[in-house]
Amino acid sequence: MTSGVMNATTTALDWVSEAFDAPLARAVVFGIHNKGHLVVEMLLIAVILFLLSRKSYKPPRMPLTENEIDDLCDEWVPEPLCPQISEEQLAQTHTLECAATPHTIVDGKEVVNFASANYLGLLGQEKIIDSCIGSLEKYGVGSCGPRGFYGTIDVHLDCEKKIANFLGTSDSILYSYGISTIFSVIPAFCKKGDIIVADEGVHWGVQNGLFLSRSTVVYFEHNNMVSLENTLEELTRTNKRVEKVRRYIVVEGLYQNSGQVAPLDEIVRLKEKYRFRVVLDESHTFGVLGNSGRGLTEYYGVPVEKIDIITAAMGNALATDGGFCTGSVRVVDHQRLSSAGYVFSASLPPYLATAAISAVDYLEENPSVLTTLKNNIALLREGLSDVAELEVSSSPLSPIVFLNLKKSKGSQEKDLQVYDKIVSRAFQEDSVFMVTSRRTALDECRLPLGIRLFVSAGHSKSDILKACDSLKRVAALELA
Repeated sequence: MTSGVMNATTTALDWVSEAFDAPLARAVVFGIHNKGHLVVEMLLIAVILFLLSRKSYKPPRMPLTENEIDDLCDEWVPEPLCPQISEEQLAQTHTLECAATPHTIVDGKEVVNFASANYLGLLGQEKIIDSCIGSLEKYGVGSCGPRGFYGTIDVHLDCEKKIANFLGTSDSILYSYGISTIFSVIPAFCKKGDIIVADEGVHWGVQNGLFLSRSTVVYFEHNNMVSLENTLEELTRTNKRVEKVRRYIVVEGLYQNSGQVAPLDEIVRLKEKYRFRVVLDESHTFGVLGNSGRGLTEYYGVPVEKIDIITAAMGNALATDGGFCTGSVRVVDHQRLSSAGYVFSASLPPYLATAAISAVDYLEENPSVLTTLKNNIALLREGLSDVAELEVSSSPLSPIVFLNLKKSKGSQEKDLQVYDKIVSRAFQEDSVFMVTSRRTALDECRLPLGIRLFVSAGHSKSDILKACDSLKRVAALELA
């Protein structure tokens, strides 16, 4: 019997040995091993969660004594209300002592004025002055109320109708201040979650409108249509929700930060290809470009209805103040209820609306003024073609003529110092008044700075030649 038990035990052990070497047996053993690891890991996670859930120990805070409070107050230095400004940053403000016509008085000195965007030379035009006087006698200075609260006067409606008829749009709406037009219009249509593709060279008013809209803003390289198309393509391809939100392209007709004209025909092609809307600011092209001054759409032969929203300040070509937005009836009516600059601002003084009507009338009756302006632009560009170390960087169509250093001095600050010296010396020695493209701390545009000359149809040939001679002489001395 003992022998039989021993044989059975030996057989059982052999069987266990063989079973342990089998794959199934190994799987069972390792499964038990892995479960053990899993239990340990779960315990560790539980301990970590327990520790994280406990409040951290904070020693009891003893109340400060009167002396300690006094010491802390004496040591505290508040943040300055405004950042420290260096002497180089201080703007040298000039005082204008009469109307900003091509010949004006600045700081008691009579100068040739290339610092005002009086493109058609209508400042001081007798017909416009007479219309303003008649409006003042009839309506007074202003209504002192927004358009929706007893601020609408018949001349406002006449001006809106005049602009719409001139541009061939369905309707238009007036704003009380030129620069507030664009940064009121953009937030009225663009909301949080919408997508805006904007040129990196847009001026501060457009930048402010983009900020107030709270939309997703993507910038493309300045006036670069390849960059614009790549940006639109990337957004359309990678953003799954792009088809479900409103999307816009925001550009200027003529960029006041560079003097470059936007290629509207190409922008419209890309707009239609990628199904975006276009917001176009024509503050420096309305009354300037096109055979009759109707702006960028006329110059490129683009039907005006293909541009969804057009805005413009009237303080340039029309020699008045305020601004307008024009487009379809639906676009205009929406702003009467949702645009902050229209709803909450006091309405445009009626004499300024009358001046705008008279300016458009003058442009329709005297289209030859545009030829005079083009000739003056060409003459100034030719005269500045060989200025020492400076080059004209603006478009041949632009009434804003930009001069930039051919070779930077190493930074924008150093370049600006050179420009300021040239401008100051031309003013002091030759009585030629021009400006640099100085920007505020709020302006995020990163385009190069330069000397900026505003050409007017009111400038004579001798005015332009005087400016050219002054710049050549002063630049040669400052950049020698």
